[in-house]
Amino acid sequence: MKTTNLFRLTFLVIAILGLSFAGCKKDKTTEIYPSSVSLQQLTGDQESMESAMDESMNDVNNYLSGGDMKSSHLIPCNATIDSTPVAHDTITFYITYNGLNCNGTRFRTGKVEIKKLVGMHWYQQGAIVIIRHIDFTITKVSNQNSITLNGVKMYKNLTGGIIWQVGNGIDQLVHSITGQVTVTFSEGTAQTSKTWNIARMRTFTGSAPNNLTMTVNGFGTADGFQNLLVWGTSRAGETFYTEIIQPVVHRQLCEWNPCAGIKKHSVPAESKSATITFGYDSGNNPVTGDACPAKYRVDWQKANNSGTIYLWL
Repeated sequence: MKTTNLFRLTFLVIAILGLSFAGCKKDKTTEIYPSSVSLQQLTGDQESMESAMDESMNDVNNYLSGGDMKSSHLIPCNATIDSTPVAHDTITFYITYNGLNCNGTRFRTGKVEIKKLVGMHWYQQGAIVIIRHIDFTITKVSNQNSITLNGVKMYKNLTGGIIWQVGNGIDQLVHSITGQVTVTFSEGTAQTSKTWNIARMRTFTGSAPNNLTMTVNGFGTADGFQNLLVWGTSRAGETFYTEIIQPVVHRQLCEWNPCAGIKKHSVPAESKSATITFGYDSGNNPVTGDACPAKYRVDWQKANNSGTIYLWL
């Protein structure tokens, strides 16, 4: 009987110690492998911002490329264009949105203001216009999440020429966008606003009007980082820097989604980063040929820990 009780006591002690060690191991594992949620959120937020900005800037580009004419084919779907009288040497145009885009995928409201010098033509090399987003809001029809842009940007035509000439007289068209944008993210009743710096260079190649490619590079510098596309503070309150590692390629035939290229988000204060590689299908395989991607790859790292996830465009 004493031997049996001794065995039982020994088994109980071993079981308790085993649970204790398992609990310690679990806590340690949680600490060693931190969540990548904030990096996923930053990645998604930035893709949403860039997509919203590109949609509005493409409307601006199309309108300016029409010679400032109020022709109906130059006006975006469910939008109106108005102008103000010349003030000093400047004329101001407004694109006012109130409805779905032409693809029916996004509902847009708000305004985009365009200021240009009288006598300056957008096709001229070095031409500059000042763009201001005024409560420009895009709501995705698929999930009802919305993003709102406010802020002033300088838009410059580096090469000269207009979008309709690409592939029909000129090989490429290069524009730069610099400035700041205050981004408000809305999910349900929750809203968060952050101000980001922007230094984007867009190069258009291919063939207008329906088979264009837009290649995006970053040219900003801050705090020792180079080739910056965007930098500022994330929704998690972390200072981040986004560099272009390989130019990001967007194709018109893929609804201007990013189809190739690599960029990197760095959060130095937290010793973490995420490298984003574009061009994956719904099965997490690299796309080939002219196929349009459905996802992008995120390789995240914090200190000595890392992981890989695939997110939908």
